[in-house]
Amino acid sequence: MSESGNQTLLEVQDLKVHFKARNRIIRAVDGVTFSIGRGETLGLVGESGCGKSTTARAILRLEPVTSGRILFEGQDIAALKGAALRRIYRDIQIIFQDPYASLNPRMTVGEIVAEPLRNYRIAHGEELEKRVRELFSIVGLDPRFINRYPHEFSGGQRQRIGVARALALSPKLIICDEPVSALDVSIQAQIINLLEDLQEQFGFSYLFIAHDLSVVKHVSRRVAVMYLGRIVGLAPDQVIYDRPRHPYTKALLSAIPIPDPVVEATRERIILQGEIPAPDVEIQGCKFKTRCPYRFEPCDTFDPQLREISPDHFVACHLYDPQYNPNSTER
Repeated sequence: MSESGNQTLLEVQDLKVHFKARNRIIRAVDGVTFSIGRGETLGLVGESGCGKSTTARAILRLEPVTSGRILFEGQDIAALKGAALRRIYRDIQIIFQDPYASLNPRMTVGEIVAEPLRNYRIAHGEELEKRVRELFSIVGLDPRFINRYPHEFSGGQRQRIGVARALALSPKLIICDEPVSALDVSIQAQIINLLEDLQEQFGFSYLFIAHDLSVVKHVSRRVAVMYLGRIVGLAPDQVIYDRPRHPYTKALLSAIPIPDPVVEATRERIILQGEIPAPDVEIQGCKFKTRCPYRFEPCDTFDPQLREISPDHFVACHLYDPQYNPNSTER
């Protein structure tokens, strides 16, 4: 499911991450499948608690994988240990959500950026300092500030430091775990522009995680929409925004304000009723059925599978499955 013409870099196959809590099983990630091509950005979108960050942490093996495969350049990360896994970490890096919590306050920012280079013995001495200064310049920070501490920087500057740290090992894939959600709107735009410029310059891939479709719109070439541990929609960005098909995707898009009072007043608004089911509750049929305005009989019994309804457009919804809805029409 990578974009046509892109050589696949990362392929996640039926990934499951389940946690045991007393006598319950929490299905944080429950059968996620997607791929990312070289030089491509895939946006992963959904409400808080849907499993986006757990998916990212599982790819990095920061969370235990219950089942499934995580293929990076054809090698299954889920099966790696020790030195083999450590080698993979050179090629996959992460930018965390909170720039205030992700930087060690006891280290200077120069030491923070230099740490991965030291750990992998890539540079030392003057060569190391030169590389750190170069990374600061690349992300738009004054290299003279490398001896300062994180508390001396603003939120946007701290996130740039996080970006510099992620760039240090020249990775092939960078996971951006809601990298702008903790920042002011004006600063968000600066960081997004920086990430786009860096991708154009160095050619790496992004998995860009967010809860806001309007943010993802500016950086992603494809978008995957996640709900309760499953991907319910996956398509090129313009298809998702112009022709959304899954009811949940439509609801997310209808919540984005439009800066045109005439259009805003006349467009259709989808207000989802009901609560999101708890992740430890096993649901028969569709997980979205309790909130779906188009619910019909098959939704109560059969679990919809992600299927291609048009070129590169995948939806997990019985409305678009001829087996359950022979007279299906696009809604």
